[in-house]
Amino acid sequence: MATLREIRRRIGGVKNTQKITKAMKMVAAAKLRRAQDSMIAARPYAKAMRTMLGNLAGEVTGSAGPLFETREIRRVAVIVVTADRGLCGAFNSNVMRAAEDHLRRNYGALLAQGNVRLVAVGKKGADYFTKRGPAPAAKHVGLFSGLDFQSARQISQQVVDWYQKGTVDRVDVVYNEFKNVAQQRVMIDQFLPVPPIETQRTGSGVSPQYIYEPSGEAILADLLPKHLNFQIWRILLESNAAEQGARMTAMANATENAKEIIRDLTLSYNKARQAGITKELLEIVAGAEALRTAD
Repeated sequence: MATLREIRRRIGGVKNTQKITKAMKMVAAAKLRRAQDSMIAARPYAKAMRTMLGNLAGEVTGSAGPLFETREIRRVAVIVVTADRGLCGAFNSNVMRAAEDHLRRNYGALLAQGNVRLVAVGKKGADYFTKRGPAPAAKHVGLFSGLDFQSARQISQQVVDWYQKGTVDRVDVVYNEFKNVAQQRVMIDQFLPVPPIETQRTGSGVSPQYIYEPSGEAILADLLPKHLNFQIWRILLESNAAEQGARMTAMANATENAKEIIRDLTLSYNKARQAGITKELLEIVAGAEALRTAD
């Protein structure tokens, strides 16, 4: 049985841990508010950009460009978005497990041939796949400490360059989408070739007709890179907000668990202390009885 000193030491250690988890919960809550505001602000723009792109692609069918063309898949790239840090529950493991399942289920033969390029965004994913494979062809670590649009542009331009050169024939993205503070949803989206986009229709079900200047092709060529860059930016914002929500929930649970452990340890401490007092009283009574009998 643990001594009183050992129990006191454990109670002190758990209390210190509880202070840390409580502070981390508060920090995550503050970061979540900012991340959530940025994510919510980006969603309407991304939706409007997608709608405009769908209208343009519908108008210039047949000359929409190589980024819309579906090719035979001989080589594939997968962007896996994780966090740079842990202590956020199953946030990272869910994404990495989903990415592994996606590769094994859909690209098993290509994986065995070494025709899969992995782009690891986030330290946790980069470290995991470096050890487990496939080794990342590109790593983007430390982005979330100071997330900016330039980071999204670099990732987008890298995979677009691979696709245009024929290095890969398809690009997928695996990431956590923010649902609410307590829930995240793992998403697997096709990034390239650009998936078909529904054109906007009027209330009568007829697609509106637009006149483009200088031309639909020219506008599409200028708009498409912006769309792809912004889709990666939206994904990073979603993942960042989901990470902070997961960390806040995990630290709140850890704080509650520490509270329960402290309560159980305090009960054990009181029992051990009472047992020690009872033992000392019995020894005193036994000694007094022995002296009385000797007299």
